[in-house]
Formats: sequence, C-alpha cells, structure tokens
Amino acid sequence: IMSTIAGRNLEGFMQSVAAGRVITGRVVASNRVAAVVAMVAFAGLTALLAQVRIPLGFTPVPVTGQTFAVLLAGAALGARLGAGSQLIYLAAGLVGFPVFTGGGSGFEYFTGATAGYLVGFVLAAALVGRLAERGQDRKVNTAITAFLAGSAVIYVCGAVGLMITASMDATTAIAQGITPFVFGDVLKAVAAGLTLPLAWKLKGA
Repeated sequence: IMSTIAGRNLEGFMQSVAAGRVITGRVVASNRVAAVVAMVAFAGLTALLAQVRIPLGFTPVPVTGQTFAVLLAGAALGARLGAGSQLIYLAAGLVGFPVFTGGGSGFEYFTGATAGYLVGFVLAAALVGRLAERGQDRKVNTAITAFLAGSAVIYVCGAVGLMITASMDATTAIAQGITPFVFGDVLKAVAAGLTLPLAWKLKGA
C-alpha cells in the first residue's frame, strides 16, 4: 500500500513538473528515476552549500549558502519536486547524515534556533517552484522577484522559529534572524535570478 501511495505521489510530482514547464521538466516528467535523482541531487547541493558558513557573534544563526540551493531547487524542479528535495535534505539530517551547517545532524536542529529556517526551506522551494511553473524564472526581473519572495518565506519562518525556540520577542527575532542576512540573500537572489534565465536561453526556450 505504501509503495502504491509513494508511486502515485511521485507520478503527481512528475505531472506537475510537466505541466509547469520548469527547466528540468522534459527530463524528470517522463522518468521517475530521473525525478528521484534530481531531488537527491538538489538535497546534496543544499547540504554542500550548508558548509559555507560564516558565524555571527550577535546571533545564533550563521550566514550560510543553503538558501541559494533552496531557491535553485524550487526553480529548477518545480513546486513539488523542489519541496521534495528539501524534505529529503531534512530527512537525511534527521537520521544522522552530516548535512546541516558545520557537518551537523540530529533532532536538535529541529528544536533549536535554526528550526524555523529548515521548515522555511521546504515552503520557499514550493513557492519558488510554483512561480517558476508560471514562467517567472525566464526573465531576470521576474526571476529575482520570485527568489526574493522565497527568501521572505524563509525569513518569516526563521523569525517565528526564533520566537518559539529562543523565546525572543518579534523585534529581537527580526534584528537577529532577518536583518543581518538581507544583503547577502539579496545577492543570492540576484545570482539565482541571473542563472535561470540564462539557462533557459542556453536551452533555446
């Protein structure tokens, strides 16, 4: 029964990608193995960029490269597969693979200062993926807007997470969990926003 459900879910993922016209659509929509490989690959990219880490002394949340991978996952794979790639990333960390920042893993990451951000990764990938399915990743201006929207989702989830896990008030959560990262994440959004339209041009779309 579980394998049947999983198969139907993956089929739904693939149909969504096919209908959404994302950059990888033709490849993953017709091949379940390719769809799984793509999700695992982007989970791996997220894990790799999580090791790009700059600690900040005034906040428990470091600057990392993860969000760049999250945004690309959504845009490249679409809403469902993009979110699926981040769920794989979270599951890998939960069961003990050293995929989180600093090679960390374990349940404590889901109850600590970064818990909200991890939830935000899944939601942001889904949002950016949905916008990409509507063609917003094909032009630089709309792509950057989509990626900034994804970053905003991560911020909101992260700030709420800090309020819950670290007992911060809203002002402190914003000051420590959002403000220090805005400049860097704008740069990431711009980089991602330049990458996807270029990929479409190279593809000849």
